[in-house]
Amino acid sequence: MTTPLKILISGQHGQVSRELQQRLGDLGELVVLGRGQLDLSHPEQIRQQVRAVRPDLIINAAAHTAVDQAENEPELAFAINARAPGIFAEEAQALGVPLIHYSTDYVFDGRKDTPYVEDDEPNPLGVYGQSKLAGERAIREVQGQHLILRTSWVYASHGKNFLLTMQRLLQERPELRVVADQIGAPTWAGSIANSTRALIERWLAGRAGAWGTYHLSAQGETSWFGFAQAIGEHLLANGKPCAVLQAIPASAYPTPAPRPLNSRLDCSRLAREWGVTQPDWHSALRECLAEQG
Repeated sequence: MTTPLKILISGQHGQVSRELQQRLGDLGELVVLGRGQLDLSHPEQIRQQVRAVRPDLIINAAAHTAVDQAENEPELAFAINARAPGIFAEEAQALGVPLIHYSTDYVFDGRKDTPYVEDDEPNPLGVYGQSKLAGERAIREVQGQHLILRTSWVYASHGKNFLLTMQRLLQERPELRVVADQIGAPTWAGSIANSTRALIERWLAGRAGAWGTYHLSAQGETSWFGFAQAIGEHLLANGKPCAVLQAIPASAYPTPAPRPLNSRLDCSRLAREWGVTQPDWHSALRECLAEQG
């Protein structure tokens, strides 16, 4: 493969897509297709766009990520999260190019006591996780060159996410109750994009590892409560008001879609196969906050 590349990125305004756009531009031409150009619930649109663009690499950074909303619209969730990835995989294979696709810790039920490895048996608790798992399987069935990257607790300085919600609520309220018994690794979308670039560079250099499914989340672990504490500490350090935090169990904060209590992902396979590692969640959060200003 000679550069410059032509990279097709599905999704335009999503957290990971925006970070990819910032970090991949110098690799070649980025063809970024948002909802206005590409409706992932319409298979023929996907085929037409891929065949028109004829990219050297496809990155599917779009998804139906509204976890609770998915419970009420399973058909749409499965169209976007399950059927669309399979079509991208078919079109990528037809062109003889790789597909990079992002999945989630929600394919697991969270009942394991230790971090999940790639070969653990999935058992999603809700429609979102079920649809994402179906998307993984659709890609694997095609048997083309692909990377399925499972990540967790994604946040950024833009979009809708836990970081931005906490920054607002911690300054608006005197007291805030946050779940403390769900454990995982908050993962900055910028880190995901950096790792994606590193994977692309290794592929271009002829040093690609095995294609397949990998875990890609920040190092370390915490709870949503611990994540909120770190956000609050940053607010206080910058002279801003901060609510008093109260730890609660997930059972005290019921949601339409149940969440796994253990979202920890073992990312050692990606380091071993591709030489790509993630920063600790604390350091990534600091970098994101510094970028936020």
